[in-house]
Amino acid sequence: MTTAPFGSWTSPITAASLVASGHPVSGGRYVGDDIWWLEARPTESGRLAVRRRDASGDVVDVLPAPWNARTRVHEYGGGAWAVTDAGALVFAEFSDQRLYRLDPQTAEPVPLTPAGQGMRFAELSIRGDEVIAVRETHADGDLERDIVAVALDGSGIRSLVGGSRFLAYPRISPDGKWIAWIAWDHPNMPWERTELRVGPIVDGVVTGWKTLMGAGGDESVLQPEWADSGTIHAISDRSGWWNLYRITRDGAIELLDASDADTGGALWALGTRWHLALGDGRLLYTRTVGTDSVRVLERRSGVTRDLALPLTTIGLCDVNGDRVLLTGGSATIAGGLRELNVSTGELTDIRFSTDELPDAAYLPEAEAMTFTGEREVHAIVYRPRNPDFQAPPGELPPFVAVVHGGPTGHSAPQLSLTYAFFASRGIGVIDINYGGSTGYGREYRERLNGQWGVVDVEDTIVAITGLADAGIADPNRLAIRGGSAGGWTVLAALVQSDVFACGVSYYGVADLTALAEDTHDFEARYLDGLVGGLPEAADVYRARAPINHVDQLDCPVLLLQGLDDPVVPPSQSEAFRDALVGKGIPHAYVGYEGESHGFRKAETIIHSTQAELSFYGQVMGFETPDVPQLELWRP
Repeated sequence: MTTAPFGSWTSPITAASLVASGHPVSGGRYVGDDIWWLEARPTESGRLAVRRRDASGDVVDVLPAPWNARTRVHEYGGGAWAVTDAGALVFAEFSDQRLYRLDPQTAEPVPLTPAGQGMRFAELSIRGDEVIAVRETHADGDLERDIVAVALDGSGIRSLVGGSRFLAYPRISPDGKWIAWIAWDHPNMPWERTELRVGPIVDGVVTGWKTLMGAGGDESVLQPEWADSGTIHAISDRSGWWNLYRITRDGAIELLDASDADTGGALWALGTRWHLALGDGRLLYTRTVGTDSVRVLERRSGVTRDLALPLTTIGLCDVNGDRVLLTGGSATIAGGLRELNVSTGELTDIRFSTDELPDAAYLPEAEAMTFTGEREVHAIVYRPRNPDFQAPPGELPPFVAVVHGGPTGHSAPQLSLTYAFFASRGIGVIDINYGGSTGYGREYRERLNGQWGVVDVEDTIVAITGLADAGIADPNRLAIRGGSAGGWTVLAALVQSDVFACGVSYYGVADLTALAEDTHDFEARYLDGLVGGLPEAADVYRARAPINHVDQLDCPVLLLQGLDDPVVPPSQSEAFRDALVGKGIPHAYVGYEGESHGFRKAETIIHSTQAELSFYGQVMGFETPDVPQLELWRP
């Protein structure tokens, strides 16, 4: 074993290995005897391909290159594809956002929706000879959303219902006479306040509706699913936790499982599922308190049974009798698509999100820790680990505080090759679920109300300094990294404290006022809850914005930005870069052509990861021999 300083260790986990065999998998579903799923391809400019595995186990592409099944509704998309009973794939093509149909044994998709009319479609499902979808129409500087039926033969689009700024989960009853959906309006976000609506379908359109849940106040209702033509199962957080309810069309409401756990989460991607009906009176659903688990409810008896699965992240996809498709993994199990036999609890691997994993000896272990400042703060700690190296006696490792995005997001123990890339080089990682995170109930989520840039910063500092106080991390070599809203917390923490030696912002927010003016519609009023409404809170916006406090910053910063980002435009990072130049602070700014909100291309992921490691080495004083040196601007 070689003795070398933390951070300078070499590792078989390279930046290239993060993407060489990596292909994130999502959205599994049953199609006859086959299993289909959506698979990201970093080596193909990040396109999303639809693939299938047949009964013999052979895996093939259903949607060939260069077609890309990705929708831009809400900019985060979701539900970009569906399959007919005849095996025809219907999908939203990313380049033009039109719907297409790809029939079996054909190579060229047929367009179903017109070109050049500013329409986007998401949360697709098939009903008879139509595609049911949420439509977003951009025209004349404004936009509208409605629920539509698109003819599978391409003959037209029929609007079923609108009536609110945002709509999700269009679900038609088994008898075809009713539709349920979720609706909300500015300034609410779907984890703050939504309504469950139901209305009759008469001559192909909804003639009116009534609100079954969510009309009375702050309540987030999610994922309505028809149990029969008169009964709906849906999720609500009216108890303080997202729990599962039974609702009749006449408004009777029954709580099915009163539990201090979240069956639900932040609806960033349309169509996300947290519960499934098994078809025999049983319901299967996820429960989250820090990590995910799965529970089965016998509807007739009310008896519940927890399934002992070795997964800490679980996303439900589809059901076929007693079999369930789900995605997930843990700190020791690769993420991917799996099939669960509910009766036996057996898991069968369908498709991993990576083809090859490094030797387990190079993968860090995940430790759940709770730190206490003014509040309890939950985090997952990944200490340095490499069987080929040890540090000199008495040396403590550098640590990177990871701040998830959202900020209404959640981190759970996971097998992250990015974390392993750093940990196997002697750099520890702490992933922090600061106040505002999901997975701990509504009260924990609402800690960030009006306090973005305050509570998230305080909680991050409590967690990382708690590691240093415990003798786990070097207090002089603490870094912070985050993307999007996490990038905001990075910049805010750097200007508000002297805890960190440096920070890395991936497409982070620097100027709140500019963000409120420039961001997309889904998040256009998000800041009302996180900071305050404009113009009343204009002074708070200016006071919180890191761009206005660069004079208090005295450590290097790395800014990484997609140049086609509509959520946090490049102007945010560029303004902060210019402020760093004005202050004379060492930094680097890298803009990536063709990248949006979240990096998808292999070359971008490789370059940004190598740049981050080189940056840490230059700032914190250790060699990084196996990556190119990042050039820092210095005065």
